[in-house]
Amino acid sequence: MIKFILKRLAMLPLVMLGVTALLFMILQFLSPDMRAALYIKDPRQMAHLNEVIKEYGLDKPMPVQYAIWLKGVLHGDLGYSETAKMPVLDAIRAFFPATAELAIAAFFPTLIFGVLFGVLSAVYKDSWFDQLMRFVAITGYSLPSFVFGLFLLMIFYGEFHLFPPGRYSIDVDILVHSASFHNYTGLLSLDALLNGQFAAFFDIAKHLVLPALTLIYIEIALILRITRSSMLEEMGKDYIRTARAKGLDEKTVIVKHALKNALIPVITLSSLLFVGLLGGVVITETVFDYPGIGHWGVVAAQQLDVPGVLGSTLLAALLFVLANLVSDILYAVVDPRMRTGHQ
Repeated sequence: MIKFILKRLAMLPLVMLGVTALLFMILQFLSPDMRAALYIKDPRQMAHLNEVIKEYGLDKPMPVQYAIWLKGVLHGDLGYSETAKMPVLDAIRAFFPATAELAIAAFFPTLIFGVLFGVLSAVYKDSWFDQLMRFVAITGYSLPSFVFGLFLLMIFYGEFHLFPPGRYSIDVDILVHSASFHNYTGLLSLDALLNGQFAAFFDIAKHLVLPALTLIYIEIALILRITRSSMLEEMGKDYIRTARAKGLDEKTVIVKHALKNALIPVITLSSLLFVGLLGGVVITETVFDYPGIGHWGVVAAQQLDVPGVLGSTLLAALLFVLANLVSDILYAVVDPRMRTGHQ
């Protein structure tokens, strides 16, 4: 197992090198003036773009430019984001906790209820519950997230004045930026509890409800479908029939035998799902005006903020590469054939 993990870890730098090379090649379609923005650390340097172009070798061959740019990236120098009015690395630190909070709020209910409903749907195949879950899966899979999000906003906020968009109210905004509020984790709902500010916690949680519900309904469809189909496949195999023939009760057959093997594809999918949420759910954050990585990336793209777009893209790429690594490791844990090379 250790050898398997080390082999996957050895591939990690090579994959990220390929990702950065691809992104840099795409940047070559931009003008030197726009690419120079990647190296600007202070907005006042915008008045001296020609000096920046010469200093960072933007008039030199592409391999030389890539080496200079990659050296800066490895040192955390991702340029200055005009939309965030701060260096890109600081912007990532500022916006990522909001996205992480939303991702956590959406991921665990999605995984728990997706697996539970998928198992029950397979066990009670063709029942009314199975038909209902298939309807939920089809609508969740086919319905665009912005449509569902707008429906929720129209009903719960527009009609009943509940669950407003944004991340918190004006009063909480003043509180979290005051000297008396300590940011222990960056996750404001947790920090509010640690500070003993329960009113602030409920306000932040209230703002999380609609974007989290949107993500849960959209993402649970895939988890539910994969779990249901995987369970149906496992329950039709010989070892399940053998377990039943031995006189094992149905609960033991389902939980201890079928479910363990059925969860293998779910494990792979769930790690990618979580990182997809961490990478910034662009549409959902935009619909609910939620100040996360995805929302910042959209605003940066609209305002041609090249460093901002590239910073959010690099973060998403890194997270997906790490997700694949975690997914491979978890897959090997539950399926020994993966680490021995036998399928």
